[in-house]
Amino acid sequence: MKSPDRIELGHGRWVPKHAISFEAIRASGPGGQHVNKVATAVRMRVVLEHVKGLHPEARARLVTLLGRREKDGVAMLRAGASRSPLTNRRAAIRRFADLVHAAASPPAERKPTSPTRASVRKRLSDKKYRGATKRQRGERDFDS
Repeated sequence: MKSPDRIELGHGRWVPKHAISFEAIRASGPGGQHVNKVATAVRMRVVLEHVKGLHPEARARLVTLLGRREKDGVAMLRAGASRSPLTNRRAAIRRFADLVHAAASPPAERKPTSPTRASVRKRLSDKKYRGATKRQRGERDFDS
């Protein structure tokens, strides 16, 4: 059921509407005079502490995933692929929901593997080559 006071992000996670703000900005790229006078791109700001349904570890992963798009607890996403501000707004929300979903699932455990035969062979041949180069740098007896 859709609630008028919040935006659903899926999987029981949501953001209250007061924690999200949208700003219409001019899009970049081709389009000539039209793109220079019409603000169809959207910049979305989300206060991360208001995202509901996230564990603290997932919240930390979300900040890591956002990278430089996060500053002072506020996520900033930009969408400008469409000519419609409404479509761009939906795209920004969808992108944020995808980031939240990716942050909610813990990273896969790394399974240690042994090096391949080819990589071992290459490492040893490189090692022998470096050793030979260093042996040539040794003192030479020029008297004989």
